[in-house]
Amino acid sequence: MARRKKIYEGKAKILYEGPEPGTYVQYFKDDATAYNAEKRATIDGKGVLNNRLSEFFMTGLAGIGVPTHFIKRLNMREQLIRAVEIIPLEVIVRNFAAGSMAKRLGMDEGTPLPRPIIEFSYKDDKLGDPLVPEEYIIAFGWASQQDLDDIVALALRVNDFLSGVMHGVGIQLVDFKIEVGRVWEGDFMRLIVADEISPDSCRLWDKETGRKLDKDVFRRDLGDLADAYTEVAKRLGVMPSNVTHQTKPTLIN
Repeated sequence: MARRKKIYEGKAKILYEGPEPGTYVQYFKDDATAYNAEKRATIDGKGVLNNRLSEFFMTGLAGIGVPTHFIKRLNMREQLIRAVEIIPLEVIVRNFAAGSMAKRLGMDEGTPLPRPIIEFSYKDDKLGDPLVPEEYIIAFGWASQQDLDDIVALALRVNDFLSGVMHGVGIQLVDFKIEVGRVWEGDFMRLIVADEISPDSCRLWDKETGRKLDKDVFRRDLGDLADAYTEVAKRLGVMPSNVTHQTKPTLIN
């Protein structure tokens, strides 16, 4: 696809003007960042893997009636997506204590939570994406109470789907984050899952060994990030099991 006008560039993706009104082309980069981009690297093939994995998850969600911005994969690094108005929140769903939650509360990583816990952070890299309560969200007009109720319901459905899919391939879904956008159909507005769902945005642990298969591999210098993401792709059946990341990723259509 010929390059179009750049709309936005983030840490891991670039949005370009789409071929039709109301669409964007989302390009997945090989860049890896951690600690609010204080740690950076280029991981060969990461964008290809995340493009295909996000397609897999978004397609699966659509199959159970969860609306997403995904339209189709265009090539190895690009997707055609719906243009949405992003609500400036990261929606975090936690099934086990890990990362910042474990640190804040002095909990051992991997402690099961009594139920899925949903947190919201305000999307602002300069501020470090701070956690915010629902009162802030409503008071500052980022979302209404009805929006928040719908977002929670949407996030829990995504959690059920991802947990089941990962359990089936021997992976524990520890936590994940999504973004939600608004789309209008005439005068009717609805909320849909946007951005991406990939090992960049999830914590994924092998159920038997506890091996990390997500971006914590990069954050904590635990090994090769592309190896971890390739393992997830193999288990989910989107990459042949005999392929390693040292060769060009061979993804199943």
